[in-house]
Amino acid sequence: MQLLDTLVARAIPWVPRALIHKISRRYIAGDTLAEALVRVQQLNAQGFAVTLDVLGETISTLAQAQATANAYIQVLDAVHAQRLQANISIKPSALGLLLDVQQCEQLALHILDTAALHQNSVCLDMEDASCTQKEIELFGRLRARFGNVGLALQAYLRRTYEDIEPLVREASTLRICKGIYVEDRSHLVQGAWNDRSAINEHFLKHVVRCFEAGSFVAIATHDAALIAHIVERVRRDGIDRSRFEFQMLLGVCEPLRDKLLGMGFNVRIYVPFGKDWYGYSTRRLNENPRIAGHIAKALIGL
Repeated sequence: MQLLDTLVARAIPWVPRALIHKISRRYIAGDTLAEALVRVQQLNAQGFAVTLDVLGETISTLAQAQATANAYIQVLDAVHAQRLQANISIKPSALGLLLDVQQCEQLALHILDTAALHQNSVCLDMEDASCTQKEIELFGRLRARFGNVGLALQAYLRRTYEDIEPLVREASTLRICKGIYVEDRSHLVQGAWNDRSAINEHFLKHVVRCFEAGSFVAIATHDAALIAHIVERVRRDGIDRSRFEFQMLLGVCEPLRDKLLGMGFNVRIYVPFGKDWYGYSTRRLNENPRIAGHIAKALIGL
């Protein structure tokens, strides 16, 4: 079945959008904020924290960037009003990073101000290599004014070894993930372009570096072997469980997610919602062939 999953993942561009939309309901909370909030309530009731992502990084105008910022402010207001355990994750390109850096920063500051008012926090998602340096610099400027902002780093990038050092020295809140964007091989750690497991040793080193420096770290992976290594390290070194959390995508590896929660670890679920679901869906389907396997089952009527 693994081979079939991989073949289906590679065939995603030719799969009907309607079918991808049907399958995406597994890991996208819906088109509207109201639908997303229902899912947050359900997850909170089970013991999970949440981070909400408004889909739509593929903007082309500053008006769209403003609309995205407004949507995030509505999310923060609703989370506060309903007393939910949820923060937000933002892709800076959705705020206009590649159109007008200053405007993007102003929108981000407005969001952070609202989050601070509600005693909430924001994580800047990391995007492809064309955004990496801009996003690290943006994070530095935002963090100089607000302490409630974190940053995602991608373990498959060679540069992350250099990028992480000034961040942990300042005890920044970080999220370590493997990385999902298609990049030039020169940007990637050895073997990462054809073997996701090759990223594991680098991922683990970055997480341990956060432990050593005292930075809060969100461990964003569904790799059971990698998680087992991290749990072993946490137990061996006596790492306080308040200094980190595991993060997993909505609808992905739910038995592992539940197991971690049952072991007493903090687990946060990444919950995307919105109408711009196609780009997110195709990236996730390519990253997780097992999700693509659901398409295979649908195609053959299983």
